[in-house]
Amino acid sequence: RMTSSTLVEVNQSADVRVILEITPHVATITLNSPETRNALSSELVGELLHAIDRAGESDSRVIVLTHVPPVFCSGLDLKQLGSGPIDLSGLANVILALRRVRQPTIAVLTGAARAGGLGIMAACDLVVVAPTVSFAFTEVKLGAVPAAISVPVLARVAWSSVAAAFITGEEFDAARALSIGLVSHVSDDPHETAEGLVTSICAAGPEAVATTIQLLRRAANDAYEMKLDEMRQLSEHMFASAEAQEGIAAFLEKRPPSWRL
Repeated sequence: RMTSSTLVEVNQSADVRVILEITPHVATITLNSPETRNALSSELVGELLHAIDRAGESDSRVIVLTHVPPVFCSGLDLKQLGSGPIDLSGLANVILALRRVRQPTIAVLTGAARAGGLGIMAACDLVVVAPTVSFAFTEVKLGAVPAAISVPVLARVAWSSVAAAFITGEEFDAARALSIGLVSHVSDDPHETAEGLVTSICAAGPEAVATTIQLLRRAANDAYEMKLDEMRQLSEHMFASAEAQEGIAAFLEKRPPSWRL
């Protein structure tokens, strides 16, 4: 296992999209593609999966997932969805990887989360956000559905509390997210709050924390992996539909979509 306190770049090329820093206490994964609003391109997803795997194999007690401002994650890279078959296995694998690591995971957001970004956030055990952070399940506005990400989201919250947000795609704020349990903490200084959580976790028994995390994850949803696979297939089917292709084209061309009723 790694115990290095030095900065580790997961991708050694000039355009590093995900940065991993490992210390004995915390492994910090930072989404580092602000020019794309940290969109979930195949390249970013691949680097993120590698970072989660390395963090999980390390001796760090906690994994923190955060981002370079201004946006946490805008969701799938829509420019890539128009080329070739729709494959959302990368997104599903990120969600599974966050669920499978033995360490507690903390998402720390100072910027907005949309669609797939919300799913990755919800897959973490704790979520700390700034009061100004906004959220939206924007899939329906593109003619798609928030199917794959519904698994981690509905493991955290009652379906009725997000039904309107799912159906309308409208934005909601941090106070609403806290009230329904989608996030665990709203803080004027999310990183400082996360540091406090890391300190508290590190003061507790390592095996006790790891076991508690596992029982909480199992209690949230016993059929998690089976449902995620089923919902991933539904997401792929809907994103490949003529309706979604029109919605994505309209978004990229900055025009209203022409829905066929």
